[in-house]
Amino acid sequence: MRTSTDIQPMPQTLEEFMVWEPNDGYKYEWNDGEIIRFERMKKKHLLLLRALSRLFASTEAYRLGGELIQEQDVWLTGIQMRRPDLAYFSGQQIDNSMLLADEPIPAFAIEIISPTDDAIKVDEKVAEYFKAGVQVVWHIYPENESVYVYTSRRNVVICIEHDLCSAQPVLPDFEIRVNDLFALPQVG
Repeated sequence: MRTSTDIQPMPQTLEEFMVWEPNDGYKYEWNDGEIIRFERMKKKHLLLLRALSRLFASTEAYRLGGELIQEQDVWLTGIQMRRPDLAYFSGQQIDNSMLLADEPIPAFAIEIISPTDDAIKVDEKVAEYFKAGVQVVWHIYPENESVYVYTSRRNVVICIEHDLCSAQPVLPDFEIRVNDLFALPQVG
């Protein structure tokens, strides 16, 4: 049973958000004063993330020190922090991250879209990613077994069934057929 001492006040400023440690099991993003709450990850999402991480481990970028990082804080601007489900950072970005004042922007981001996600907010986030310098965005829809591959806001390929999803030009050897991505063991 939760008591009033368990409930944390919502941060009102960016400074408060930066030190806030919510204990409610949700993840949060900051968008110019707006706090955006996301549902917990579903079991199927976790299986997708594992499959994608293992696929990434076979790429040249991985051998060169790059990482596909889960739910990393990505500061798109000084007032806008997002947490993509997976984000690719090159080895050089990771090595330089402590030396540079600017936050690294991933070249490739993956979002797993839930039925409860707001379509307008999902589209706004795509615009924000490209404005910040992200080059490829995947939206994975587990319920439809489809993947939307964006290389700009105007250029999107909808992949289903036997279609090959690729992270080109960022990661030319990171590709998977939709059927293979969703051919995961069933969770009881």
